[in-house]
Amino acid sequence: MKKALISFVFLVAATALFAQAPIGIGQAQINAGFGFSSWGLPVYGGVEFGVHEDITVGGELSFRTYNDTYLDDNYGHTIVGISANGNYHFNTLLDIPEEWDVYAGANLGYYIWHNKNSDYSGSGSSGLGLGLQAGGRYYFNDKFGVNLEFGSGNSFSGGKIGISIRL
Repeated sequence: MKKALISFVFLVAATALFAQAPIGIGQAQINAGFGFSSWGLPVYGGVEFGVHEDITVGGELSFRTYNDTYLDDNYGHTIVGISANGNYHFNTLLDIPEEWDVYAGANLGYYIWHNKNSDYSGSGSSGLGLGLQAGGRYYFNDKFGVNLEFGSGNSFSGGKIGISIRL
């Protein structure tokens, strides 16, 4: 147990030496992972661009499929989403250590869903919808990190978890 604790402390200290602040002005970052939802398991990918020391803007695509049964009939659903987002990063304001990135923001999304069963008229689109998110990242080095985000009002209403890679 003592060796494990010492190893963990050493690992955290070593990764902190190589960490940098969140995305800088003119830099980009790719994010990808899985979402939390009662309508299947969304897979997402997106990109963010630094436009200010504390502000990023970006876009994201998501995809999910799920099946349900109603009156002994099986229905397969597909949902595709596209959204734009903007985030404020609190690192400067709250003097957060560089390996962490804590942010909150808003997104504007559009979702299209389709049902594979022709007897079910469940296909359509959402129109534009507004959502909010809050999340954080931990960077293991200057390129790679993990992220966790919670949100509402969009296809990831429960949240999402994934990786972040600085370009």
